[in-house]
Amino acid sequence: SGTALISLVDGSGNPVSVEVQSVTDGVKVKVSRVPDGVAEYSVWELKLPTLRQRLFRCVSIRENDDGTYAITAVQHVPEKEAIVDNGAHFDGEQSGTVNGVTPPAVQHLTAEVTSDSGEYQVLARWDTPKVVKGVSFLLRLTVTADDGSERLVSTARTTETTYRFTQLALGNYRLTVRAVNAWGQQGDPASVSFRIAAPAAPSRIELTPGYFQITATPHLAVYDPTVQFEFWFSEKQIADIRQVETSTRYLGTALYWIAASINIKPGHDYYFYIR
Repeated sequence: SGTALISLVDGSGNPVSVEVQSVTDGVKVKVSRVPDGVAEYSVWELKLPTLRQRLFRCVSIRENDDGTYAITAVQHVPEKEAIVDNGAHFDGEQSGTVNGVTPPAVQHLTAEVTSDSGEYQVLARWDTPKVVKGVSFLLRLTVTADDGSERLVSTARTTETTYRFTQLALGNYRLTVRAVNAWGQQGDPASVSFRIAAPAAPSRIELTPGYFQITATPHLAVYDPTVQFEFWFSEKQIADIRQVETSTRYLGTALYWIAASINIKPGHDYYFYIR
């Protein structure tokens, strides 16, 4: 009707609607009359011509420390209820596709770099918002050259949502994956960049003496669970670091190493070389 009304509960417990004459500071309401018996903090309802009725489903009610309440609710949409009750019919346009099958977009693409015996590998994973029969995936792996240009490293095609690249050299890589259907149509691609670089040198090496043994434990400045270390051992200091691999005893690869021998004696200097 264009008139603002406020509904109050009178002393008999009945709702009574009265006209709102003015609102001050957004919190003070002046009404045409106050019904008899209206109690303090009683329930009220405001009706404005600019508002329309909407239904909500209460999900949770939480009481705050200041005595107020926080209500979480989901709006009721009759159209959605009708779709659930009666089903929905779609007449989508099929222009630009063959037989109405559009290749899905690739999403959530990740690239995990691992090292195995000095060989770098990358495991790519992705998914799609829907499954379409007959769809495969095209993968394109490039590396950035020193002059900033991109060089193609490898291409692949698979029907799975994972793929492993092996025997990769150090460098900055970019992987692009897109879906393609049986007619050669391609969906929206996804790309991810990753870097394969040699591990940083240990920031410090902890030496722990023992009974006829010495334990060497390298530590990185930033912990990397994929990094291991190579160990060499010598009773003499090597002046030329380039001679370590030929002039010392190679121990092996591990996170730490224990050099144990009856020849390890107190008062003698021994040398670890770690990479």
